[in-house]
Amino acid sequence: MATFQYIAKDASGNETRGTVEAGDRSSAIAAVRAQGLMPTALGEVKSAASTPAAAPARGKAAKKPAAGGKKSGGLNKNIEIKIKLPKFLQGRIKTKVLTQFTRQLATLVNAGLALMRGLEVLKRQMKNQQMREALDGISDNIAAGGTFSEALTAYPKIFDNLYINMVKAGEAGGVLEVVLARLADFAEKSEKIKNKVKGAMIYPSVVLVAAIGITAFLLVMVIPKFKQVFSDMLGGQALPAVTEFVIQASEFVQHNGLMIFIAAVALFVIVKVIGKTEAGAYFFDALKLKLPVIGTLAQRSAVSRFSRTLGTLLSSGVPILQSLVITRDTTGNRVLSNAIQTVHDAVKEGESMTQPLSQCSVFPPMVISMVEVGEETGALADMLTRIADTYDDEVDNAVAGMTAAIEPALIIVLAVVVGTIVIAMFLPMVKIIGSVSSGGAGM
Repeated sequence: MATFQYIAKDASGNETRGTVEAGDRSSAIAAVRAQGLMPTALGEVKSAASTPAAAPARGKAAKKPAAGGKKSGGLNKNIEIKIKLPKFLQGRIKTKVLTQFTRQLATLVNAGLALMRGLEVLKRQMKNQQMREALDGISDNIAAGGTFSEALTAYPKIFDNLYINMVKAGEAGGVLEVVLARLADFAEKSEKIKNKVKGAMIYPSVVLVAAIGITAFLLVMVIPKFKQVFSDMLGGQALPAVTEFVIQASEFVQHNGLMIFIAAVALFVIVKVIGKTEAGAYFFDALKLKLPVIGTLAQRSAVSRFSRTLGTLLSSGVPILQSLVITRDTTGNRVLSNAIQTVHDAVKEGESMTQPLSQCSVFPPMVISMVEVGEETGALADMLTRIADTYDDEVDNAVAGMTAAIEPALIIVLAVVVGTIVIAMFLPMVKIIGSVSSGGAGM
């Protein structure tokens, strides 16, 4: 028989600690559950006889470490958790990997498996090296006496504040499996919206790249040959205005191609650098919301993300002020972040969310009305989730509308550019044919 020390939650969500005697880990978990508790951490207490200094100790005294000493086994809440992150853990992993892990862990915990056991199961089947290394460190932290949420804080590049705070709320309420399932749902829906936007931009991007490539090819490779033909056959006669314009554009691209490329790269870098500043980021975020077609999509996406994030946090038991701070930091838009900060300050002073929300042009009147109803009825979390569902559909419609507007516009632009070049080359040919015909008739 071995001694196992555990941390568990009772039916009310209160944390309790203790020890059980069992033959193995599974039996220890079963013994804890038999007491009506849900184990969140469990570790074997090494025998005192395993070290010479502790050999004389017996009974309860053997379980107490000397002052300032370290415990050789079991759980110790006062142990400082320090994990040195490998270099490859400095980057973020794919959302799909994290979502899959969260969904599987929620299923395992909901099925009654202990958290530590669930982490071990997922670690064995995890193919992603970054996540597997992270799970090693998380398991070590929990075994050392930390909570799951405390262990997650050692990996900020993998688990953001939203994830950590929701897990913390789930631990406090004894509903960790429910919160994990909500996190998985949230990540899946957010990724779905993101993929729809990306998918809608693929075709326009391909058409735009094709248009630029075709235009560059015509200007660099085709037009110079026609210019030589025109010079030889027309003998210096004046060319049509459109033909002259196209030839000059071709010469400019040929002589300044490198400069054009450098200027494009420099412009891209400048925009990126400005976007890193607070004022620049705010300007670009505000610009996104005001653009004719993209602005509608950006606004609906922002409102959907705000509503789903805040609603998920509130329904998981995270306090309103803390939820607003997390939502502010994860919204991805400075204009919206400033509005949420104003809401936070108002709620902190005991006011409602409705007034500060109405002062921000990002939130439509319908959203403000639903938030007001949610506050008055005490069902704000549920109302926010409904808003998010509604705006997810609105995002779908906006994506469809944007695609419908951009695709024909790009095709028309491509047709105009290529058509102009073709016509510009065709007009002198008509003149040449006319000259040849007149010469033949005169003979």
